Amino acid sequence: MLNFPVSPANASTTGGFTLRVRVFYHDKCFDGACSASLFTRFHRECVNPDATYEYHGLVHRAGALFDESEFTGDENAIVDFKYSASPRVTWWFDHHQSAFLTRQDQDDFKACQQDPACARRKFFDPTYTSCTSFLAHIGATKFGFNTKPLADLIYWADMVDGAKYESPEAAVEMAAPAMKLTLIIESTQDPKFIPRLIPLLTEMPLGEVLQQPFVAELLPPLLERHQEAIELIKSRSEEKDGTIFFDITDRQLEGYNKFIPYYLHPQATYSIGLSKSSFRTKVSVGSNPWTKADPEKMVNLAQICERYGGGGHARVGAISFPPDRADEARVAAAEIVAELRSKNPLA
Repeated sequence: MLNFPVSPANASTTGGFTLRVRVFYHDKCFDGACSASLFTRFHRECVNPDATYEYHGLVHRAGALFDESEFTGDENAIVDFKYSASPRVTWWFDHHQSAFLTRQDQDDFKACQQDPACARRKFFDPTYTSCTSFLAHIGATKFGFNTKPLADLIYWADMVDGAKYESPEAAVEMAAPAMKLTLIIESTQDPKFIPRLIPLLTEMPLGEVLQQPFVAELLPPLLERHQEAIELIKSRSEEKDGTIFFDITDRQLEGYNKFIPYYLHPQATYSIGLSKSSFRTKVSVGSNPWTKADPEKMVNLAQICERYGGGGHARVGAISFPPDRADEARVAAAEIVAELRSKNPLA
């Protein structure tokens, strides 16, 4: 176990206190939930076996992403989400290219890396496919964390977050338990569901997690809604010059399978979708994982999204607008569609 300084506020139960850890994770995201679960097991096995854990989901939205008043733990960890310079944040792991909201945040992280104590708790590497695999690597190489029992979880986090499916059919027809769990995680409206699910992801195989009654009961209606989403996007989407566009903002969807456009238009390179949920109007910008295009000719989608206040990875990104500013989202989407259609790498 690491010998971190112990104070009365964060002493272990052996000293009469329990370390309270708040874990902030990318909400409605399979990798976010897996990262939170893996962090919990890592922390319990390598840092403090007597700590207690609470979970709080974070979402990309217009405006401030963090509420300082939520950082109430003795330790506060952020996984699979943007950087916060708050002095209350004690752990951070992320792999997104657009990890820093501002230059000041980036400078704060660089300063942290010059402080050995800080650098041992905040980590960033955009070359990793998933935050789960990145966190597992850091845990194993820097803290002696045994990741072998979690190999299946890490594999599926990489598969889902990196879109490494063998075909659009595998991604959309969702035979594997991990795919069904992803559907549930991305669709749930119950704020207590994912915090309840997170600990189970590193305690039992994913197939057993899916069989838990509070999980299994959610699946049938979501599979039915998934089929409806396929039909809706089929009726709304248009592919031209290698880029798909669809607008479903008149139908409030809290989430849909992002591979549906390529399932319907397998020859396309890019996809731009406009959708609306309870808290945002979203422009989803993605690329076909099965495209025949030369990777060197592909556009960096994170950089495009950053122009409008969004971000993501080189191959997939998003922009969030307030739900009442759908017109601005449509303008941004139209500009991006025009740009990508003019840069079709298969032309």
